[in-house]
Amino acid sequence: MATVSPSSPSWSYVLQLPHDPRAPGIARATLRTVLAAHDLPHLTPTAELLASELLTNAHLHTKGPYALRLLSNDPDHLRVAVWDTDPRVPPGFREKGALSVVPPDDAEGGRGLHLVRACADSWGVSVRRELGAATGGKLLWAECGRTGVNG
Repeated sequence: MATVSPSSPSWSYVLQLPHDPRAPGIARATLRTVLAAHDLPHLTPTAELLASELLTNAHLHTKGPYALRLLSNDPDHLRVAVWDTDPRVPPGFREKGALSVVPPDDAEGGRGLHLVRACADSWGVSVRRELGAATGGKLLWAECGRTGVNG
C-alpha cells in the first residue's frame, strides 16, 4: 500500500483478486484498513456493504479475476468500485430508473444490487470494450459520503 499523506485530498487503491471464495473477505478487510488509515471510519459500514455486494456479485457471476478499487477525490466522499472480466451488465445496473424485477420475499438471492442502489449516494457502470482480460469487462461503482447510509 502507498504511504498515506494527510495533505493529499485525493487517493486511490486497487486490490487485484483471484477468483477465490476468500477474496471478498480479504477485500473487505483491506477496505476497513484503508478507511482507518485515512481517518474515515464513519464511512466503513456503508462502504463495506457496497463493497461486499459488488464483490459477491463479481465472484458469483463471473469466472475470472476481479479487483476492488477505492477512490476519494474529496475527504467526504468515497467511490467503491469492482471490476471484473465479464462485460455483461447486471439487470440492476442497466438503467437509472426503478428496478423492474424485485426478487420474491422467499428468494435466497437477487437483492445485492438492490441494496447497493438503495444505500449509495450514486452508482453506475462502465463497460470496458478493450481486448484482453486486464482491460475489458465492466466496472460497477457506488459512492457514499460523510452522512453514511441514505444520507
